[in-house]
Amino acid sequence: MEGDFIKINEWLLPLSWFYGLGANFRNFLFEVGILKSRAYKTPVISVGNITVGGTGKTPHVEYLVRLLQDKVRVAVLSRGYKRKSSGFVLAGKDTPMEQIGDEPFQMKQKFPDVTIAVDKKRTRGIERLTSEEADGKAIDVILLDDAFQHRYVKPGINILLVDYHRLIIYDKLLPAGRLREPLKGKNRADIVIVTKCPKELKPMEFRVITRAMGLFPYQHLYFSTLEYDQLRPVFKEASAGTMPRLAEQNVLLLTGIASPRQLLEDLKPEAMSITPLVFPDHHKFRRKDIRRLNEAFEAMPSPKCIVTTEKDATRLMVAEGLSDEVRRSLYVQPVRIKFMSDQEESFNQNIIGYITKNSRKSILGKPKEEHKPKASATAPSADKPRTISFKSY
Repeated sequence: MEGDFIKINEWLLPLSWFYGLGANFRNFLFEVGILKSRAYKTPVISVGNITVGGTGKTPHVEYLVRLLQDKVRVAVLSRGYKRKSSGFVLAGKDTPMEQIGDEPFQMKQKFPDVTIAVDKKRTRGIERLTSEEADGKAIDVILLDDAFQHRYVKPGINILLVDYHRLIIYDKLLPAGRLREPLKGKNRADIVIVTKCPKELKPMEFRVITRAMGLFPYQHLYFSTLEYDQLRPVFKEASAGTMPRLAEQNVLLLTGIASPRQLLEDLKPEAMSITPLVFPDHHKFRRKDIRRLNEAFEAMPSPKCIVTTEKDATRLMVAEGLSDEVRRSLYVQPVRIKFMSDQEESFNQNIIGYITKNSRKSILGKPKEEHKPKASATAPSADKPRTISFKSY
């Protein structure tokens, strides 16, 4: 059921109260204009959350990339968490993962023709992307990955992701819960997506959650679920073999993501057996971790294979010490999101309608090659941030 992954540390609630004071004060500074939010002429769509832990940001950003990449020139701007570089980095086809982080690297491998960049300071990143430095391409829309709380940018559409299993209405502020700001922060969202929903969610549950979320009329609520593509090998050693059927395999599920439980629950009915091997989010696999992996897999009964996430696969590819058996048996489980209750068309039209209204004139009616950069694209708009209304889209 919804909220079933929530655990509140009641004894830490007094500290959460103090944390809330700080978060409320920061938001107050933005609301009264002491801290400034900047709007841009180039359409900007932000995807993020107000909780610690995974809500499915990367699959939802990838959904937007797939929706838009054949229509406009898309750029994805991320912080590049745990990268070894600093400042603005524009990803090329040979840029190593260490320079941009695992999630941007994953997206660049999947979408080589899409502009991917990282910069902790998002305002600077946007300015660089909208200049001619971005491979000389005129960027039509920028997707901000994990930027809901980066309030120095005023996006045209603010998308808030909420994990079905950790609904923010039942959670508490850090450190007692996982909220990074008070619940009223959800009011900044133009679109709210309840993610990782069970596929069998009943109409009554949709209505109950919709009522409980308490959104305003200007906010749109959607529900999405995870879909799994066919397994694919991580290393060429596994490519020569027959793709394993999970129903005939003892699976070692290797994860280094924030919320692996949903993946475990989804794959459990598909496999002969599943043994989880869990590491922290964005974990860098060191020699002792690789030894642990090698030994755990060696001890498992045959037939067997290892399944991991796309994000973890990017880090395992550069890890040293993997045994030959592990390399032959390591597969990645690609994941996509799917909108539920026939909401996909409505969501797509909201996104495309916003870009159509705020991009260069008739941009969606032209081939991408005809898009020309404008000299004014580097400067942020001097106007007040636009208020987006979806009613006319």
